[in-house]
Amino acid sequence: MISTADMSLSFSGRKLFDEVNVKFNPGNCYGLIGANGAGKSTFMKLLSGELSPSTGNVNVPVNQRLSTLKQDHFAYDEETVINTVLLGNEKLFKIMQEKDAIYAKPDFNEEDGIKAAELESEFADLGGWEAESDAATLLEELRIPTSMHEKLMKDINGDEKVRVLLAQALTGSPDILLLDEPTNHLDIKSIQWLENFLLKFENTVVVVSHDRHFLNKVCTHITDIDFGKITTYVGNYDFWRKSVELSQRLQAQQNKKAEDKAKDLKTFIQRFSANASKSKQATSRQKQLEKLDISDLPRSSRKNPYVGFELKRPLGRDVLTVEGISKTIDGEKILDNICFRVNEGDKIVFLGKNDLAKTTLLQILNGDIQPDTGACTWGITTTHVDLPMDNANFFEGDKISAVDWLRQFSEDKDEHFIRGFLGKMLFSGDEALKPVQVFSGGEKVRCMLSRMMLSGSNVLLLDGPTNHLDLESISAVNDGLIRYKGCVLFTSHDHQFIQTVANRIIDIDNGKIIEDKIITYDEYLESTLN
Repeated sequence: MISTADMSLSFSGRKLFDEVNVKFNPGNCYGLIGANGAGKSTFMKLLSGELSPSTGNVNVPVNQRLSTLKQDHFAYDEETVINTVLLGNEKLFKIMQEKDAIYAKPDFNEEDGIKAAELESEFADLGGWEAESDAATLLEELRIPTSMHEKLMKDINGDEKVRVLLAQALTGSPDILLLDEPTNHLDIKSIQWLENFLLKFENTVVVVSHDRHFLNKVCTHITDIDFGKITTYVGNYDFWRKSVELSQRLQAQQNKKAEDKAKDLKTFIQRFSANASKSKQATSRQKQLEKLDISDLPRSSRKNPYVGFELKRPLGRDVLTVEGISKTIDGEKILDNICFRVNEGDKIVFLGKNDLAKTTLLQILNGDIQPDTGACTWGITTTHVDLPMDNANFFEGDKISAVDWLRQFSEDKDEHFIRGFLGKMLFSGDEALKPVQVFSGGEKVRCMLSRMMLSGSNVLLLDGPTNHLDLESISAVNDGLIRYKGCVLFTSHDHQFIQTVANRIIDIDNGKIIEDKIITYDEYLESTLN
C-alpha cells in the first residue's frame, strides 16, 4: 500500500497539489488520468520519492519494495541486459555484488565467512536464488531471447531497450508498481503480454496511460487529477467517463431547476412586495430564495477539441494503386515489393513491428521520398493530406503566431475565420497569438490537425495520430475519423483507435505484406492467436 497525507506541492507560486489525501491499496490497479499539464507525471515522481512535497507526506511501509518504470533509455548503457533487469531490485543486486566480491577474495578469512553467511541468508529471504532465472523468463516472454541477455544495453535497439526496462520494473514482484506510459513504443504483442501480467498481479499498481483500451482492460480504479484535486473512482476508464458525464449532467439539470425556481420567486417578490395583502407571501418567497442552493459547476482542467474532416470533392472508385514498392535504408531492405490497391471507403491501418517501414511507406505515398523501385498512382479525383510522425519541418523558420501559421494553409485568409477554426482546437484568445515554435508536442499536433481539416482532402495519411495528445483530444480525433467519409491510411498502437476506425488491416513483416484483410482489429488479433 502507498498513501499520501495532506500532501501539497507548489511550483513558482502555483499550487499544483493542495493537501492531497489518497490511498492505493494492494490488489488494485489505479489508472491515473488528467488533462495535459494536470501533473500526472509529477504526482508519480512524488509517489516514487524522486520529488519531495512542499508539505505533507508520501507513506510507503518500511517492509515494502516500490518499483518504477525508468524513462531514461541510456541510463544502463554499460550494463548487460540481464543485470539491467536485476537492478530493478537494487537491494538484492547490491547483496549479490557484495557476496560475489567476498567469495572472490584471495585471502578469504573467518570474518569473511561470517559476513558471507549473513549475506546468503538475506539473499535467500529476498528470493535471490530465483532472481536471475525469473529475470531471464521475463525477458523471454517480452521477446528478448537468451542470446541477448549478456549483451550491453548500448548494443540493442530502442524498442528492445523499452522491453528490458519494462522487465526491470516488473522483476521480483514488487509490492508497489508505478508505471508511467508503459505502452509507449511497445508493439501489440508486448502490450497484450503486459495486460495479462497486470491482470494476474496481486500487489498495488498505479499506471499513467493514454491508451483507453489498456486502461479499460487492467484498471480496477481510476484516480482523476482535476479541479485541482485528486479523486478515486471504482471501475475502469469507460465506467469513470460515463459516471462523470452523468454526474455533470445531473448537476447541470439540478442547477437549471433551481435557477428557474429562483426566477419565479424573484418575479413574485418584485410584483407583490409592495402589496399589503401579499406581503407575507412575498416575505416567505424571499426566505425560500435565500435558502435556494445553486451550485457552480467546478471548472474542469479538461478541454474537448472538435475534430471534423469535410470533403471538398467526393472520391471516385480509383483511389490509389501501389505496385512493387521497395526501399532500402542504411543497407536494410525495409519495404520489399509492396503491392496493394486502395478502394473507396477503405480505412486501412498498417501494422508491423518495424515502425520505420510503416513511416517510410506513408512518406512514399505522400510523395516526400521516392521508392527504389515500384510506383504509387493516385486516382484523378483524389486529394490527400498527411499528419507525419515528425512534424518539425512545419514549424521551422520565423516565430509566427498560430493564426499566421494556419493562414498559410487556408483559402480564406480572414482573421476571424482562422481564429474561429483555431478555437475549435482549443487555441482561443492569446493562445492563438503565441509563436508556434514554443508549442508543446500536443499543441503542434492540434495545429497539424487544423491544417488537415482546412484542406478538405478526401484521403488522409496519418502516422501515429494519437502521439502527444491527451485522452480528450484522442477521443476527438477518433470520433472525427469514424465520421469521415473519405479514405484513411494510418498507423497506430492504440487498440481502441484501430478497432473503431479501421475496416481493413495490412500487416507488414520483414518488409513484405503478410496479411491484407477486410476485417476489424479485434477479429484480426483473434485470428492471429488461433
